[in-house]
Amino acid sequence: MNNEFINVDPLSTSPLPFVLTPTADGSTTFFSTEFGETFHSIHGARLEAELKFVHPAQLKDLSHQADLTLLDICYGLGYNTAAALTTIWAMNPHCRVRLVALERDGWVPKAAVSAHCFQGWTPSIVNCLNHIAIRHYWSTPVLDAQLIIGDARQTILGLVESRFQADVIFLDPFSPPHCPQLWTVEFLSFISKCLLPHGCLVTYSCAAAIRSVLQQIGLHIGNTPPVGRRSPGTVARWYPELIPVDGALTQWEWEHLLTRAATPYRDPTLKDDAPIILARRQKEQSISILEPTSQWRKRWRR
Repeated sequence: MNNEFINVDPLSTSPLPFVLTPTADGSTTFFSTEFGETFHSIHGARLEAELKFVHPAQLKDLSHQADLTLLDICYGLGYNTAAALTTIWAMNPHCRVRLVALERDGWVPKAAVSAHCFQGWTPSIVNCLNHIAIRHYWSTPVLDAQLIIGDARQTILGLVESRFQADVIFLDPFSPPHCPQLWTVEFLSFISKCLLPHGCLVTYSCAAAIRSVLQQIGLHIGNTPPVGRRSPGTVARWYPELIPVDGALTQWEWEHLLTRAATPYRDPTLKDDAPIILARRQKEQSISILEPTSQWRKRWRR
C-alpha cells in the first residue's frame, strides 16, 4: 500500500495530518493521524457512503420530491454528499437539493480535491464538490449548498436557532471512543431538533451509548446493512412504522441497550475535550446499576 501525505497549502512547510489511503472498491480515503482512524471503511469508501448512508436514508424514494434538504454532519472528503446527490439526480434530475454540511477542518475537503479523490464520479458531481470545498458554497438551479466550518457542537446551535430542518441527516464523525464530543446526549439532542417529523437520521455506529440516547430523545431505531464488518449501522426516525422490517433489532441487540455499554457520553457545556468526556462516562459506568456488558456477552455467548 503506497500511502503519502497530502499537503494542499502552498504556504505550509509541514504536511497536513492526513494520509492518502486506498480502499477495496478502488476509491481512496484519508487516515487521520490525529484520531488514529480512516475517514471511511477500508473495505470501500464509496461503497460505505452508498450502502451505509444513502440506501438506508431511502433517497431513491425521497428524490421524487420537488425539494429535498440534507444535513451532512462531518462532511469530511464529501463522499456522503456525492453519493446522495448522485442517487437523487439519477432518479429525478429536477429535484432541488438544499445541502448544509458541517466540518471542523476546512482542509479536509480541499485536500480531497488536491488528491483527486473524486475519480469515478460524474463531472457535474466533481464540479459541485470542488466548489463546496474551495468556496464553501455552491448554487445551481438544482442545488443550494453551504459548507460551515467550525466545531459542530457550536455550528449546530446556529442551525437550531434558525429552525433549520432536514429530510435526511448523515451523522459521520470518528468513532465514539476517539471523538466522543460528537456523540454526546447534548449534541445528539440538538441534532434531533433539525430532523423533520418524517425525516431520517443515519449513522454508521451501532454503539449502545449512541442508540440509547437516540431512544431517550424519542427516536425509533433500526439496523442498516454492515459494510466490511459484522456490525450494522443505525437508522433513526420519529415514527416506528418508518423503520424497515428488515432493519428490526434482535433481542440480544435490545438487551445490549440495558447494559453499562449504554451509558451515554455527556458534555453539558458542549465545550469539553475528549479526555474529560471519556472520564465522565467511565465514572458513571463505575457506579451504574445496569448489567455489566461482560455478563451480557457471556449470556449471549458473544
